[in-house]
Order: sequence, then structure tokens, then C-alpha cells
Amino acid sequence: MQFHDHGYVSGDPRVLPAAGTGLDRPADLPDEVDVLVVGSGPAGMLLAAQLSQYPDVTTRVIERRDGRLVVGQADGIQPRSVETFQAFGFAERIVAEAYNIGWMNFWGPDPEHPGDIIRTSRTEDYAFQISEFPHLIVNQARVLDYFAEAAAHGPARIAPDYGVEFVGLSVDDDGDHPVEVRIRYLAGDRDGEERVIRARYVVGSDGARSAVREAIGRKHVGDISSHAWGVMDVLVNTDFPDWRIKCAINAEAGNILLIPREGGYLCRVYVDLGAVAEDDDHQVRSTPVEAIIAKANAILHPYSLDVKQVAWHSVYEVGHRVTDKFDDVEVGADQPPRVFLTGDACHTHSAKAGQGMNVSMQDGFNLGWKLGAVVTGRSPASLLATYSAERQPVAQQLIDFDREWSSLMARKPEEISDPKELATYYLATAEFPSGFMTKYGPSEIVADAAHQGLAEGFPLGMRFKSAEVVRVGDGNVAHLGHRATADGRWRIYAFADGPAAGEASALADWAEWFASGADSPLGRFTPAGADIDAVFDVTAIYQQPFEDVDIARVPGIFLPKTGPLGLTDWEKVYAATQSTRATASIFDERALSRDGVVVVVRPDQYVAAVLPLTATDELAAFFAGALLPQN
Repeated sequence: MQFHDHGYVSGDPRVLPAAGTGLDRPADLPDEVDVLVVGSGPAGMLLAAQLSQYPDVTTRVIERRDGRLVVGQADGIQPRSVETFQAFGFAERIVAEAYNIGWMNFWGPDPEHPGDIIRTSRTEDYAFQISEFPHLIVNQARVLDYFAEAAAHGPARIAPDYGVEFVGLSVDDDGDHPVEVRIRYLAGDRDGEERVIRARYVVGSDGARSAVREAIGRKHVGDISSHAWGVMDVLVNTDFPDWRIKCAINAEAGNILLIPREGGYLCRVYVDLGAVAEDDDHQVRSTPVEAIIAKANAILHPYSLDVKQVAWHSVYEVGHRVTDKFDDVEVGADQPPRVFLTGDACHTHSAKAGQGMNVSMQDGFNLGWKLGAVVTGRSPASLLATYSAERQPVAQQLIDFDREWSSLMARKPEEISDPKELATYYLATAEFPSGFMTKYGPSEIVADAAHQGLAEGFPLGMRFKSAEVVRVGDGNVAHLGHRATADGRWRIYAFADGPAAGEASALADWAEWFASGADSPLGRFTPAGADIDAVFDVTAIYQQPFEDVDIARVPGIFLPKTGPLGLTDWEKVYAATQSTRATASIFDERALSRDGVVVVVRPDQYVAAVLPLTATDELAAFFAGALLPQN
């Protein structure tokens, strides 16, 4: 991480200097806010952490609970989420306390003794093959704690307003704060008091029974299946040998998905409770935990569980629903949205695919930087329409995947023709649950694929897949994508053509244009008085080994002087390799043109444009659609 750019820091460098709204944040909710987030779940708290990087934006988060979440239901953390945690600065810490899924084993009936189960397959977890980030299990409450810390440590110093309930809203077309929101206090001297505040934008992150969704007339579309599962977090003694390995168990007595939890002792057990009668009227949800434990023991035979403590348990019927739209604007209407839905407020499904919290956080990541850019006047309000356009198809893909996975998990032994079918499906579909198959279509923030062949390893509309490079300033090997923090800036990666630094080259011409060209996005979209890299974080990657890159001859745009002291940033110049290490070049790993290529990456880490170094007109035109002139 980089710090000291504003002067010497002797304390925790993760606590950024307060600025703007963070300097004198009122204890009570103000009458007017720029962004009101309803709910402090995964999407809501990621939004808070992201918007904390915008101290000129007044953001408040209301939560009807009286304090932090104590026990969270979700626990699966996919590799894409860990990549996101890295951008927010806490990946290493949460990895250290989480359970790391290294393997998934599969169990089925013993052909010689069908009432018993045997292990049928061992599979290395998919994360090892597709990402440098692990697949984790950690309590949702801890994830929220980390995002709360990031929000509190950001310049805007955002913290949730607990004990405040959303009552309703109405949208007026007039005024700078057109959303009138009715709230109710639920604690303290003001318990029961109602008041009205006005907002420019409202985000409903308030769960599957979202009151914000109801207020804007959106509908959950889908159904609840006739199958129920019991879930419990338990501390046990057992003779089951794979208790600390993730397992899918298909037995004559039913099915179990076993997920070890963080800490070395706790484990989550999803227990198949079977089909639900049509006239059940949700009575299955009152199944006692003792019955769930008994069913688990029947499934695990000849092994058994001696449950010492149940930390949490619940019963749910599998549901698959997607809200008809993720904002308050009707399809075809030519107006920017004012109210948005994220997380469970707009998509619900089973918990067994480990997707709920992960997809919800990506909702927040997609929306957060867009709200920040629009409210600060850096982007047009039309940008906000891309949120629903991009995230609703992702939610539908999730529902389709989860429906198939849930059906496979719930099969009876006689319905299974191949004992390894579930393991095969688990590995074959790995990139989707990992979070790496999301692909946004062309828009004002995703260019067309005319030049995709110059950077085949960075598909347009998909997340920027990092690779190792060598930092020229100090010779250290680093992951190129890992330096991109969630600070709302656009990343521009300029991959050099063949000539060395200081020689005539397409990169040198591009750098001169970007630094001082009359139509350069740098001059047009950087606010007056702001740092030169306030909007665009521009990085050069040379083809030569580290030892052959003369940093003194690198164009100045890649060595900007920033901050109040005007200090040189030495961490924006990289080499593809170093001669003392036999590693693959990023040019080969990501199939990058040796003639050079510019890769533009959005603030939420998705590839937005791939262009030749010579295509300056196209780059200027792309940003003209995504940003507003500042000078």
C-alpha cells in the first residue's frame, strides 16, 4: 500500500485523512442527503465503503437493527469477492481468519451396503485452477465488520445509523433532492418518532422482504420450490473422517452439504428435509433442530454426530426469484433512475451454491462508483441506468445456475446414474460460482470489441484478470491488478510496443498525447486543482526485463507528482519480467499484442475498452461518453 503522500504518517495508514462530509459528520440524520442506503447487509455496507471515498457526497446508511449483525446467515466467499476485498484493503486479514476451501469431496451409497455412505470422489477446489484468490468460508457478520471499518476509515467517515426504520418514499420530479423518505426511530428517547428526509438517490439494500422494493412497485418474479432444507452451525464430536472438508453427500436417507467454518471447530450442515406437501403452508419452517440433527445422523450412517452446541439454525424452502427491474424507471422511459435495489431485495435463491452474499456485494460495487461519479458531477446521470441493465441479467444467470445445482443436490440415489456427475458439474461450472463469468455488454462504459484481438486475455466487459509483473522502481514482483484500490478512479494500462524506454515508440507518442494533447481525456475530465491522477490512474508496462527499463527515461505521465507535497509516484512503471526469474511475460499470459495496446478498466475492475496505442481519437470518444467535462 502507498501512504505518506500527504506527509509523514505515524499511525495506522489505513485510516485516511477525513475530508468534506467526514470532517464534521452530524450525529443525527440531516434533512437532506445525497445518497440514502436502506439496510446494512453486504451490498449496503460495500456501498458505504465505496462512497466513503467520496467526501463531497453526503451518504447515510439506515438500519432497523440496534447494532451490528451478530450472527450472519451467509458464509461462502467466492474468489471474486476476495479480489474485491483486496481492492478495499482487507483481503489478507479476512483470509487469515477464514476457512480456506482446499478440497470438495463427494459421498454416496455403498453398493454393498446401500444404507451406508462411502467416499466416491475427491476434487481439488476450483479456486486453485482459476485464480490467485482463495475460496473461503467466513461469517457474514465479519464481512460486514470489515466493510464497516473501511467505511469508517474513508475520508467521508461513514457509519450506519442503527435503530432507524424505512417507512416509505415518494419521488417528486422537481428539486435537487427529489426523493422524499419517511423514516421511524426504533430506540432511545425518539422511539416511535417519524420524520421525513429528502435524498437525491435511495438504495434499497433491505433484504428479501424489501420495503423499498414495495415502495417503488417492483415485484419479485419466481416461485418457491416444494423442497425444504434445514441448516445449522454446530460444534460436534464425530467419527466422520471428512468433517473438516467441504462435502456433498447423497444417501438413501437424504442429502447433506457439509461446509466447515472458520476457527477449526465449527461446521455448517445443510440437511435435506425432503419434499414439502402442497398444503404445508410453510409449517416445515418450524421443524425443531433436534429433528434436523436426527436426519443428519441418518444420512451420515455408519458415521454419527454428537452435537455439543448449535450456534444457529434455520429451515428454508428453496426459492428462485428475480425482481422485474432493479431501479424505479419503467422500461423505455427516458429519465435517470432515483431509487435502486441491491442484493436480496432484487434476487433470492438457495444458499447451497454460495452465491447470495457474493452477488449482492458485486451489486454494490457496480452501483457505488456510479453514484459517486454522478453526484460529484464527473459523469452524466444517464450512467445510473447501466446499473439495472448490467446487474439484472447477472441475477437471472445466478437463478438458472442455482436451480440446476439445487436440483442435482436434492436427487435421490436411484436418480443418479453416475456417482461422479455432481463432482463433474462442480468443476465444469467453476468459473461461474467463482464470480469470474460475469460479462457486461456494450454501453457507454463498455466499448465494442473491434480491437479485442490486441488483448485476448482481457475480454471486454469482464473483470480484469491480473498477472504478475515487476515494479521498475524497486524490482519487486507484484500483481498488476492488485494495486487498483476501490477509490473510484479509472485505470488505464498502457502496454508498450517494442522499443525501450526513452526511444521513439508508439507508447512515447501516446504518453505525450495523453499528458498534453488538446483532446486528451486527462485535461478535459480532471477537475481544476485536482491531482493529475485524480480521475485516471495511468500505468505503463514495458516488454523488456526490469533491468533493461531505464526509469529516468520513462515519460513523465507515468511518474506523476501528486498530493499537497507534489511527491513523485514511483509505482506506475512496470516491466513484463526480470532476467533472474524464469516467469512468463504478461504479454504472453494475456495474449497481448507486441505492437502495444491500451486497456481501460472501470472503477469496479471490469475491462471497459481495448485499443491500439494509436487510437487516441477512439479513447477520447469513449471517455466523452462516460464522463463530463470539468474544464
